[in-house]
Amino acid sequence: MRPSLESWQRFQNLSAPSRSLVVEAAAALGMTWLGLRIVGLRNWMRAVDWFLAWPVEAVRSADSALARALAVARFQDSAARHLFVPTNCLERSLALCWLLKRRGIAAQLRLGARKDQGRFEAHAWVEVCGTVLNDVAAPDLSFAPFA
Repeated sequence: MRPSLESWQRFQNLSAPSRSLVVEAAAALGMTWLGLRIVGLRNWMRAVDWFLAWPVEAVRSADSALARALAVARFQDSAARHLFVPTNCLERSLALCWLLKRRGIAAQLRLGARKDQGRFEAHAWVEVCGTVLNDVAAPDLSFAPFA
């Protein structure tokens, strides 16, 4: 989806920290999209873990962590809708986990699978404090999470 003039105006009206978060989210999504295609999932996750050794923020309580996580997820979702390449659930979930962990939020990447009409389907989503952040369809109800 190409950004419209209205999208740019909404972006301009955001606070400086919010604009920074949207730019960081777009960069994380783009790097994840590219990283998965160049080095694969396992090596990309190692690279992200190395980078996460230096978080940028710390969160004090579970309530504030969840509220902050929901806000980050909203901004990341907006960035994903306007990104130059379409992203899938794995790319969006990996990038969201990265953004949250950089902020000291204990995010959990969940991978699940199901068989639907004879087809194997896989899905990825992110949880914080047991709350699914980036999937409105409550994936844990229809996808069996891997251990």
